[in-house]
Amino acid sequence: MQHKMCRSETASLLKNIESENGALNPKFKKMALEYAQDVLGSKHYAPWLNVYAAMTGDFIEGWIPENYFSSVVIPNTQGLYGKVSFAKSLSRKFLNTDRLPDIAYYVNGLFFSLSWEILPPEEVENYIFSHNDKVVYKQDISLRGLGIRFFTKETFDMEEIRKIGNGVFQKYIRQHGFFEEILPNIVATLRLTSVINNKGEASCRSAFLRLGRQDSTHCKWATDTKIPVDLKTGKLYEKGYSLEMKSTNCHPDTKVFFKGKIIPKFEECLNYVEKTHKTVSYCRMVGWDLIVNENEEIQLMEWNGYFNDITFAEATQGPCFADMGWEKIWKEKK
Repeated sequence: MQHKMCRSETASLLKNIESENGALNPKFKKMALEYAQDVLGSKHYAPWLNVYAAMTGDFIEGWIPENYFSSVVIPNTQGLYGKVSFAKSLSRKFLNTDRLPDIAYYVNGLFFSLSWEILPPEEVENYIFSHNDKVVYKQDISLRGLGIRFFTKETFDMEEIRKIGNGVFQKYIRQHGFFEEILPNIVATLRLTSVINNKGEASCRSAFLRLGRQDSTHCKWATDTKIPVDLKTGKLYEKGYSLEMKSTNCHPDTKVFFKGKIIPKFEECLNYVEKTHKTVSYCRMVGWDLIVNENEEIQLMEWNGYFNDITFAEATQGPCFADMGWEKIWKEKK
């Protein structure tokens, strides 16, 4: 079933990419098939390699197909420990960081303060809104922009929180003017992906900026525009891409161009991620969602220690993980 879904998804992506870049060279298709079979152990991994080759206009050894990543790499490099990132209310403890804009938590029927003291129901609203006019509630396992709600004191409803389930209350972030210029009022997301190698060293391997749409409340996986970011300079690539891998050189709503823009505090973001990853080294790969706020402070919105989509990074910046030895895992586990 997984491989069937993979063929359908990659066929659609390949069609869109080829409509812009031209037909994939048959030579690269042959190389992808051989690499999938000989190096990764199955022809079923070739379709994603075709997508990467179509985007790049070349075939480069070291790419990791999404279906190989999800079925082979994740279970053997993340395992149960990677799933700790699902419990968003515990992120501050696991990561030992004050960069998360947490305010309070709701866990298993109880409300808790930032210091994990139980809040009586009658005190919850005042506690949360004592210094905040707007807050965000994020449900545990809220992937791809789902499970997120916004509340003011006027709209706050404890019963709705109970129905949503366990999660974290966070301050509403006012983003840096750089991001406001591209799309105002919708907080952007800088996604950095880092790994821990076999020597215990942490390093960032890919970066892209996610931008929402004008008619939304926040970034959503299905409708975002993603722009690759140069890891050395923090400069946005000239083109961004939709979920369907259709390219654009400007934001679809505001028409602000990407070319030449450099993300503020980018090097500090990289340093923060690499330092913080060492506190959870048992998660060998982490996707970090950050933003720089209006006071030029780095804010970590969440971390993804189990499933971190690598396809966009591999297609636009890869191979990102060629030195990690992941292509050998299937043989080692036979």
